[in-house]
Parts: sequence; structure tokens; C-alpha cells
Amino acid sequence: MARYGMVIDLEKCLGCEACIAACVEENNVPYEKGLRTQVHRIVTGRFPNVSTIYMHRICQHCEHPSCVTVCPTGASFVNKDGIVLIDYEICIGCKYCMVACPYLARYIHPERRTPDKCTFCEHRVKDGKLPACVETCPANARIFGDLDNPGSEVAKLVAENRAIPMGAEYGTRPKVFYIRPG
Repeated sequence: MARYGMVIDLEKCLGCEACIAACVEENNVPYEKGLRTQVHRIVTGRFPNVSTIYMHRICQHCEHPSCVTVCPTGASFVNKDGIVLIDYEICIGCKYCMVACPYLARYIHPERRTPDKCTFCEHRVKDGKLPACVETCPANARIFGDLDNPGSEVAKLVAENRAIPMGAEYGTRPKVFYIRPG
């Protein structure tokens, strides 16, 4: 049994949004108000010393997900590989999970009218493939793998403390890690 995680290298990201296009296409997600993955442009400094980074916001697939603990129907759950998912058949659309998520990673699907989020392309992972956003990134800024496999690139980056979680203070133990620029 794997414990999947992702590293997003903010030094490598080009801001091209290929990850968004791949997610929309792979998961048949309408490109509207909410998306499973988002890329935000952040400009820092003052002219002439200006720099740009692209911050990625996706579900953090937490070890202790607050979205799961507040779900009254059990629609939000963690599968055997540690991927946080939503069972749309039993979701009542109460939005408790959206309020509980400190990462603002969920949105209302415009057609289903229920919360939606990144799934690490669980359907692809089951078939031994990479998530679509990882596979399509031209800069190789997204790295996916088993955090419990010491030979995986993801596990190495986390073990070396090159990749760190966002919002560790929330106590959710996110499994998405970031390499900061600089």
C-alpha cells in the first residue's frame, strides 16, 4: 500500500498552466469558477528588483484531513493509498468540507452543485500512471510518488527537507510539499 504525495517545485514552474489544462481535460472539469488545481502569480520586490513566483493551490491530501472529520455523510473519505476523495453519490452538498479545509482546496462543481477537488487523478494512479498535471508539466515542476518509498524522488526531496508542507501549523499533515524559490 502506497502513501502518495506530491512535490511542487516553485523554482521550476513557468506559470504556463499546462497543469490546469491537463486537469480540466483529464477529469472533464468545466473551466469555470472553480478548478481542481490553480496557479496564482505572485510578484515580489520593487522595480527594478522584481521577481515572480507561481504558487499552486490543490488539495493537500492530508494525513488528518479536517474535511473528512466534518462530513456528516462520510462522502469525504481517505482511500487505502491516502488519497482524499469525495463519494458524489452520498454527498449532500452541505459544504462543511469546504469550510473545514484550511487550504481552500474545494470548490462547487458548476454542474453537480456539490463540492469537488483534486483527486491526484486516482483513476490514473490505479492504472500505474502519473496524475495528468504531473505528466504534462513541461518544466517537471510537479513530482508525484510514494512518500513511504525511500527510493522515490518525492520521498528523497521531503527527507532532505528541500520540500516542505504548506500550513503545517494546521495539524492536518499535508502530503503536498513545496520547494521554495531562492
